[in-house]
Amino acid sequence: MISARGVVKRYGRTTALAGIDVEIGSGVTGLLGSNGAGKTTFISLVLGLRSRDAGELTVLGQDPATAGIAVRARIGYAPEHHDLPAELTATELVRHLAEQHLLPRRAAVQRTNDALWLVGLGEERFRAVSTMSTGQRQRVKLAAAIAHDPKLVLLDEPTDGLDPMQRVEMLSLIRRIGTEFGMQILISSHHLEEVERICDSVVIVEGGEVVHAGTLAGLRSGPEGLVVEVDERMGELVSLLAGRGLEVTADEGRILVGAGSPDAHDAVRDAVAELGVGLRRLEPRGRTLEDVYLGEES
Repeated sequence: MISARGVVKRYGRTTALAGIDVEIGSGVTGLLGSNGAGKTTFISLVLGLRSRDAGELTVLGQDPATAGIAVRARIGYAPEHHDLPAELTATELVRHLAEQHLLPRRAAVQRTNDALWLVGLGEERFRAVSTMSTGQRQRVKLAAAIAHDPKLVLLDEPTDGLDPMQRVEMLSLIRRIGTEFGMQILISSHHLEEVERICDSVVIVEGGEVVHAGTLAGLRSGPEGLVVEVDERMGELVSLLAGRGLEVTADEGRILVGAGSPDAHDAVRDAVAELGVGLRRLEPRGRTLEDVYLGEES
């Protein structure tokens, strides 16, 4: 979908992207990084809205710097901001953008209705955007991004401003679009749990550079230690295991034993038996996205 080699973007003396190298394929991909990491700048280059200062970039097989209109016709985009034309209804806005993506008027009307029903705004589609909540505006932006049946959908912070329940619903909706409708999705976010919940792959950007890229399945492969849960006396068990040379921490009712701990299974078994406590859980612990992200930051 997207291929970048040594992509650099500067704003005056500020370097926003310092040589991005990444391949983004099919499925739902998370573009993860803190605010100011370069995510939105990268998306603007993918859309051909800004020119890069160095490097090579292809999107759907074309260079957006020279084929911007052709590239954008095959892309759906939901920006981070909520500044939508207040005087338009949801239907008018989505239909207009569908027509801008070269859909004939009749097809644009039908696709607009389908998209608004899909995102849960079928009954609200004739309301003015100015009267809608932040959550509803996020859904309008999503409908506008998918109405023309794009090959690639770019979503910039699509859960911004949503409460926890709205966030869960939005993420489920994005995952459904990415799996049932054949659209490839790149979702920009600074929330680890969002990316881990719905994405197939992740690209982590910090300081204008890609610090990690790969599938979540590959990221999680390989045990990083053990997870231990006991009925009682967890603190005593932690102290006992630490005293025997294991790398051990307590985390939300669990004991995490590091991968570098020698003979961890046997040590945990012996310590549990010695204390006479019930063992609820003992299993390998794979890496999480948080492990990778925090490791790259350090």
